[in-house]
Amino acid sequence: MSTQTLIVNGQSHRIEAQPDMPLLWVLRDLLQLYGTKYGCGAGQCGACTVLIEGIPMRSCSVPVTLIDGKKITTIEGLSKDGSHPLQKAWTELDVSQCGYCQAGQIISAAALLATRAKPSDEDINSAMAGNLCRCGSYVRIRKAIKKAAGLAIADTAEISPATA
Repeated sequence: MSTQTLIVNGQSHRIEAQPDMPLLWVLRDLLQLYGTKYGCGAGQCGACTVLIEGIPMRSCSVPVTLIDGKKITTIEGLSKDGSHPLQKAWTELDVSQCGYCQAGQIISAAALLATRAKPSDEDINSAMAGNLCRCGSYVRIRKAIKKAAGLAIADTAEISPATA
């Protein structure tokens, strides 16, 4: 066992875990933060995406020892009451179907909007690449990102998993 200090959603946590334990399991099993989902376990689907020092990363692939002292933001850290612009846009546009991938989708979108306040379609495609949606809600995901950014959302251009 090793001891790390993680700053999760603004709160410091001292945890003891196996050095190779993925951050995903630290969040879910040790800190009881269940918003971050297990999808594929190989960092390919994006369901487990969190922000580490503001950068979207797949928490299933990050060993806890690599993030000692780092700031981590999960879906719970965006807002406690669902008032983050992305969360509001997701709700207003009924983006979620099964909802399983949505925490990872929203976290990736939040990282995008933190660096590009008015993202282009190409910016959105690039930022969302690798966040897979089993239900195929890519058009609504793009619209919600645009709505949260204050952009016109009339565009219905398809986003496929390869370009999402």
